This record gives sequence, structure tokens and C-alpha cells, in this order.
Amino acid sequence: MYCMPKRSPTIDAMPSAVLAHLRTLGENLAIARKRRREPLKSWATRIGVSEPTLMRMEKGDPSVSMGVYATALWLMGRAQALPECAAPEHDQGALEEAVRAAKARSMRKRPSLYGAAAQRAESAKESGDESGTP
Repeated sequence: MYCMPKRSPTIDAMPSAVLAHLRTLGENLAIARKRRREPLKSWATRIGVSEPTLMRMEKGDPSVSMGVYATALWLMGRAQALPECAAPEHDQGALEEAVRAAKARSMRKRPSLYGAAAQRAESAKESGDESGTP
């Protein structure tokens, strides 16, 4: 008797926007395969997966491994797009946090270099006045 594996709770908790993006990615990969006139069987062999897995990927199934998606992108000549997805310069959340931290640091009261020198000069002047020296 064959039992289907349990569905991952992670997949059930995925935001709908992520699922929509995966569907779009899958559809785009299917279009790329069809434009190249590649049958499912040969494309699946080139990726190293079964035809049912390839069909699930082309539907944007989130349970298909990222490696399968990456290999499909590589076959289309688009693997260089993968590192760009999470490039640090495009990480808005981290950039905003860095700006907040920099603003917080700049708002702290720091003793002024000129203020410290002026205070020392004033202290020396006062102590000189008390001793009677000019």
C-alpha cells in the first residue's frame, strides 16, 4: 500500500504572495521550455528529475527543491539571476535597519573636541586667576 507523504506545515504557512511568485516562475519556465521546443521527457532528463517533478515545477509547486528550479534557470541561460535575488545591495530591510542605527548613533550626545579644549582652557584660566598669576 502506497501512502502519500504528509504535506509540510511550512508550505501551508507560506504567504500567498510567495505562492503566486512561484506559480509565475513555474509558468515562465514552462514557456521557456516550450519556446525551445523541448519535450517534457528530454527537459526532465537534462534537469535530472522525473517528468512528474518537472510538471510540478512548471506549476510552481513549492515542494520542488530549489535546486530543480536553479537547474532549469541554468538550462535557459539565466542562472546568473539567482545570486541577484538576495544580493545585499537589494536587501531593503537591512538597508533601512542600517540607516536607523546610523541615525541613532548620530543623535547621541558626544563631547565636542572644541568644547573639551575650551573647558580645559577655561579651567586653567580660573585656576590661574585664583593663584594670582596673569
